Amino acid sequence: MTVDAAGGRRAVTKGSAGSAGSAVLVRGDDPSLVAQAVHEVVAELVSDRDATMVVEEHTEQSSDASDVGVIVDALSTPPFLTDRRVVVVRDAGRISTPEAGRIAAALKDPVPGVVLVVAAGGGTIPAVLAKAVEQKGRVVDTKVANGRARAQWIAGRLHDAPVKLDPEAASRLGEHIGDDLGRLDGLFESLASAYGASATVTADELEPFLGTAGGVAPWDLTDALDSGDTAAALRALERLMTASGSAPLVVLATLHRHYGSMLRLDGSGATSSSEAAEILGAHEFVARKALEQSRRLGSDKIARAIMLIAEADLDLRGRTGLPDSTGLQVLVARLSRLSPGPKRSPARRR
Repeated sequence: MTVDAAGGRRAVTKGSAGSAGSAVLVRGDDPSLVAQAVHEVVAELVSDRDATMVVEEHTEQSSDASDVGVIVDALSTPPFLTDRRVVVVRDAGRISTPEAGRIAAALKDPVPGVVLVVAAGGGTIPAVLAKAVEQKGRVVDTKVANGRARAQWIAGRLHDAPVKLDPEAASRLGEHIGDDLGRLDGLFESLASAYGASATVTADELEPFLGTAGGVAPWDLTDALDSGDTAAALRALERLMTASGSAPLVVLATLHRHYGSMLRLDGSGATSSSEAAEILGAHEFVARKALEQSRRLGSDKIARAIMLIAEADLDLRGRTGLPDSTGLQVLVARLSRLSPGPKRSPARRR
C-alpha cells in the first residue's frame, strides 16, 4: 500500500500496529520529513513495548557487504524476549543493488514478528529493494508534490498539532513556511510550551515564532506571473533567491522553460491537455496549464516574454552592470504585466 503525501503521516500514526506487514519504506526529498515519518512509523510499531528491546538501528555509510550482512542476520533472527523486532535501516540509498538484493531475498520468507523499516537517504533506493518492500508491506511517501498537496499536508498537521491556530494564524503560517515543512513540528512544540497544550494561537501570538521565511517552489513564481499578480511574483522571486537559494541563472532558466512551453504550443494546433502533453513531453496537468496560459496571452505577448527573458539573460551576464537581483525584479515585474492582474472588487460610488 502506498500512502500519499497529503494525508500519509496521519494515516501512519493512526494505522494499527499490525498493518505494516513485514516491511515499511519511507521515502521523500526532505530529510527532516523522512526522519519525522520514520519516527512515527517506529513509534506505531513499538506501541507499548520497550523500545530498547524492540528497535535495532542501522545507518548505512557505504554499501559494504559486512554491513548488509548484519541487517540480513537481524531480519533472519526471531525476536528475543519480545514478540517484535523492528530493524530500521537509514540512508538506504547508499546500499548497492547487489547488496539490496540480499535484503530483498530475506523479505521473501519473513520471520514472524520482524519488521524492516527502510528510510530514504544517501541516494536512490535500489528498485529491487523498493519492490520487495512494496510487496510485503507499505510505502510512506513524504514528498509534497505541489501547492495543493502542500496545503493539504499543512492542514493535516494543523489538525493533529498540540495547539490550535485561528484562521488568520493558519493562513499566515501556510504563507510563511513555504516548502520548509520540516520546521512545523518544532514550531508546534514551541507554541505548546509557550501557550500551553490545546491553546488557540492568534496571528499576533504566532508571529514571534516564525523566524525566517521558508523557501518556495518555482511554480509559486510562475503561477503568480500567470495570474498577473506582480506583488506576489516579486515575493516569490525574493524567497526563491534567498530562502530556497536558487541562483539567478537558475531562476531565469525556469522562466525560459515556462514561457518556452507556451511558445511551443502557440500555433501547434493542440486542442487538449493530452495533445499538449505529447508536444511538450510533460505531465498532462503541467501541459494543460501551459496550454491555457498560451491561449490567454496570445502570440504577441508570448513573443514579448521571450524577448524580455533574452534581454535579462544579457543583463545577468554583465551588459548593464546592475545587480542580478535588480535585473530579475525588473524582468518579473514586466512579465507579470503581460497577464491580466488579479480581480478587484469595483469601488463603491458615494
